[in-house]
Amino acid sequence: MTNGPVQMLVIGFEGGEFRGEIAEELDRLGTSDTVRVLAIALVIKDADGRVRIAETQDEDATDAAALQEVADALAPGTAAAIAVLEHRWAIPLREAIARAGGQAISDVWLTPEELARLGIAAEAMGSE
Repeated sequence: MTNGPVQMLVIGFEGGEFRGEIAEELDRLGTSDTVRVLAIALVIKDADGRVRIAETQDEDATDAAALQEVADALAPGTAAAIAVLEHRWAIPLREAIARAGGQAISDVWLTPEELARLGIAAEAMGSE
């Protein structure tokens, strides 16, 4: 079975409050086989600096060192969600690249700020 590219996405939250909208979207993307969620972990640092880590899926897919790095970077009273995602949508592209004899040399995700520096409006990305 061919796997898609795997990404570790870390999202920070002020106040350490999770409302569920992201989980709902990940469920939708999983149902459509766009992405497969390999692991999700929540890192919460209370106002006193105590850290609590809750892994909600496959603990073997999250790296303890990465979780600790996220915990160390959090300010007191904030939280982060870490999702390890397989991008299933990219499998046909990955297979086409392999059939053509190509190989990835670089793989970088650009932020909206980086796109702006390149003169590309982030909103226009999906409208072409």
